[in-house]
Amino acid sequence: MSAPVPVADHQAEKTRILNRLRRLEGQIRGLQKMVEDDKNCVDVMTQLASAKSALDATGDVILETYLTLCQARGDTPTDLMRLLKLAR
Repeated sequence: MSAPVPVADHQAEKTRILNRLRRLEGQIRGLQKMVEDDKNCVDVMTQLASAKSALDATGDVILETYLTLCQARGDTPTDLMRLLKLAR
């Protein structure tokens, strides 16, 4: 079994994920405003594509964090497979 992950590392990753989610929240609010203001469809779809990409990247960070931090808890291969299926 791996050595325990330092709490500081866990906090840094948690902060990184929360910062990404806050940026995403702002992007979604921006999308809502664009729709309310009847902005150009291409501009709205461009912003939507950006938000989707940021969401996927955030999912990657969460998955990476799981692999590096949560595996130290001794989660089973079944847990890992479930997570990988959700990430698809």
